[in-house]
Amino acid sequence: MTGYTMLRNGGVGNGGQPWMLRWSSRIRLTWLSFTLFIILVFFPLIAHYYLTTIDDADDAGKRIFGPRTGNELCEVKHVQDLCRIRESVSEELLQLEAKRQELNSEIAKLNLKIEACKKSIENAKQDLLQLKNVISQTEHSYKELMAQNQPKLSLPIRLLPDKDDSDFPLPKSNRNCRLHNCFDYSRCPLTSGFPVYVYNSDQFQFGSSLDPLIKQAFESTVRTNAYVTENANIACLYIILVGEMQEPVMPKLSDLEQQLHTLPYWRTDGHNHLIINLSRKSETQNFLYNISTGRAMIAQSTFYDVQYRPGFDIVVSPLVHAMSEPNFLEIPPQVPVKRKYLFSFQGEKVESLRSSLQEVRSFEEEMEGNAPADYDDRIITTLKAVQDSKLDFVLMEFTCKNQPKASLPTEWALCGEREDRLELLKHSTFALIITPGDTHLVISAGCAMRLFEALEVGAIPVILGEQVQLPYHDVIGWNEAALIIPKPRITEVHFLLRSISDNDLLAMRRQGRFLWETYFSTSDSVFSTVLAILRTRIQIPAIPIREEAAVEIPHRSGKAAGTDPNMADNGDLDLGPVETEPPYSSPKYLRNFTLTAMDIYRNWNSAPGPFHLFPHTPFDPVLPSEAKFLGSGTGFRPIGGGAGGSGKEFQAALGGNVPREQFTVVMLTYEREEVLMNSLERLNGLPYLNKVVVVWNSPKLPSEDLLWPDIGVPIVVRADI
Repeated sequence: MTGYTMLRNGGVGNGGQPWMLRWSSRIRLTWLSFTLFIILVFFPLIAHYYLTTIDDADDAGKRIFGPRTGNELCEVKHVQDLCRIRESVSEELLQLEAKRQELNSEIAKLNLKIEACKKSIENAKQDLLQLKNVISQTEHSYKELMAQNQPKLSLPIRLLPDKDDSDFPLPKSNRNCRLHNCFDYSRCPLTSGFPVYVYNSDQFQFGSSLDPLIKQAFESTVRTNAYVTENANIACLYIILVGEMQEPVMPKLSDLEQQLHTLPYWRTDGHNHLIINLSRKSETQNFLYNISTGRAMIAQSTFYDVQYRPGFDIVVSPLVHAMSEPNFLEIPPQVPVKRKYLFSFQGEKVESLRSSLQEVRSFEEEMEGNAPADYDDRIITTLKAVQDSKLDFVLMEFTCKNQPKASLPTEWALCGEREDRLELLKHSTFALIITPGDTHLVISAGCAMRLFEALEVGAIPVILGEQVQLPYHDVIGWNEAALIIPKPRITEVHFLLRSISDNDLLAMRRQGRFLWETYFSTSDSVFSTVLAILRTRIQIPAIPIREEAAVEIPHRSGKAAGTDPNMADNGDLDLGPVETEPPYSSPKYLRNFTLTAMDIYRNWNSAPGPFHLFPHTPFDPVLPSEAKFLGSGTGFRPIGGGAGGSGKEFQAALGGNVPREQFTVVMLTYEREEVLMNSLERLNGLPYLNKVVVVWNSPKLPSEDLLWPDIGVPIVVRADI
């Protein structure tokens, strides 16, 4: 109690001032805290309200925090200097950009001018080079013209006989007749065109005995042949048809001989006459063997060695398709190369040479060096052994199932009908043809018929007997289409046939097909072949091939070439000197006589054959570049001055390696007009270009509004019809 009282008294009395101080301090802290609370809470609210509502005033000039334009911002005094600096810098940048663009434009123009100048310089160089070439060629031509001493070649003077009956030196015998002693060349000048006069068989008694089909086919062929003339006075060759004759009405041989000697233009000995005896069947009629034909040539399918005059008479093929064309749809294809049978043979020998000679010789006697009387027995034995061995499928029939066809003694007669024989050959890779046992029989109609049928269906002929004279053997290379084997090699035939490769077999089959179609198939081909052989022997060129004009499509031209910006630039390529003369046609038929004299084998054994002359052939020889110094003629332009060369040297030689030369571009198109026009435009200014032939290979004609480019040379549009 005492302590408490003392405390209170002390606090009220002298100790009361500290308490007041403590109380006043509490009040000040409380007030200060309250004031801070009010400021921290209400001031942000008031500021937020003010900021969100003050910019809504209508007076834009009173906005403080809203966006301002540059001028308004610049009105602020402390940033006006900065604004002026910014505007000055911006203006200078714009001016510099404009100057930069102007300079770039000037640089681009100057680059274009530089490129144009470079191109002009290159063109000037090319023009200068071309002018130098033209000057050089002109000087060369002038020198050749001044030094020329060769006259122009003109046609020779036509040879004419002095009189109708010329006095020839008679040969010792008609068997010795050859062209040099039994033919009058004066009636056949080189430029005569080989006129042929054909007698009308109906005007003679033997004409009624001719086979009607052969006679009709022959007359039909004669009417359409280009060499046949009705003026006998200018004829080079006179032709008379005497067979095939019908047996019942066949005239006597003496009467036939008399009728031949009384022909209007026989001229005592029949020189320049050709007697044709065609055979449609294998039943051969060699009645001319016992007739005196004088100096007349004979063309038939059967000859004896004492009758045949090599290089004078003609071995012809049988006329199987007399009045009908062969059915090419029935001809088997070239492949497969190997067929069912390796080889086949059907035939029957009616009379053997051994029995006719009444002499039998053993095999041992033949091996001692004595010539065998007849190899056919050994051939039969060997071929039967091959068939029995069954190493390959072969078909050998030496006896006909039916009556064999008529044939000559020692000749193998045909069996069955033609259709049956062809059916067997269609399944045979090789077709055996056994020549007659009589070696004096050069060729028979039966062998010729077997050869015809084998070639027709693609069976490769294998001819046993090298003494045979096949049709047209003096111009046809039969070794490319048939195998000719001596009869003593019969034991080696099987081995030989099996050793031939498929490539060689196919090549022989194709060559045989070419020979059959070109020289054997129809009456027109047989007659044309006979005339072609005689024409080739006396070295008269064939008639030119007839030009067949294609259907030309009218079109408009006028579009200037080179306007396409996408056209490719030739750059530094030198396309050659410019020719100042207009396009001209290339020389044609420059090798008429050389082809007839030099390329006989090639003309006869490769397509298209010897029946026509062509303006050019792929086989024309080309002179080398050094030929100028080896005696070549005037007008030659050696490449590189005779040193040869390619590329620029070749381009600099006007016409290459001939005096003048131009070419034609042939383009095949099908509904690609835009590509075609671009291709044509690229030919503008091409040296040595003569013309452009466009083959329009589409049933739809080109558009009427299509404008063709003008490239400086004619553009001919042909329809492929």
